Amino acid sequence: MKYAAMAAGLGALGIVGACMQTNSMPEADEGRRLYVENCVQCHGPAGKGDGPWARDMTPAPNDLTQLSSGGSFPRARVLSTIDGYHRTQIPGEQMPEFGALLAGDTVPVQTEDGVMTPTPRPLAALLAYLESIQGT
Repeated sequence: MKYAAMAAGLGALGIVGACMQTNSMPEADEGRRLYVENCVQCHGPAGKGDGPWARDMTPAPNDLTQLSSGGSFPRARVLSTIDGYHRTQIPGEQMPEFGALLAGDTVPVQTEDGVMTPTPRPLAALLAYLESIQGT
């Protein structure tokens, strides 16, 4: 009986831990995989804008390692660019929208103005990765 109660307690603790991980901001490593799957062809392996498709693109893909060059990392702008909102009316924008990044559970992401924004976890993971490669 004592062991059954202990096992149940540990199981509940594991469930709580899994829920906390799912609802917290992802780590950069989680976003790296998404970057390789969705971004490397244009932005290159290091995010410098030199992927294999870049030479045929006008305008050229951005150097994603320099997004913080004006100071802080522009989280809101990056999120809206990836999800397609920022480029809806910009002629010549070739960056595709990534529907798979917009699906799934949401996590709270704090933007520059201090607002916590519910953001699909894959999009938040990619954001974390892009923030981690600044200045590299």
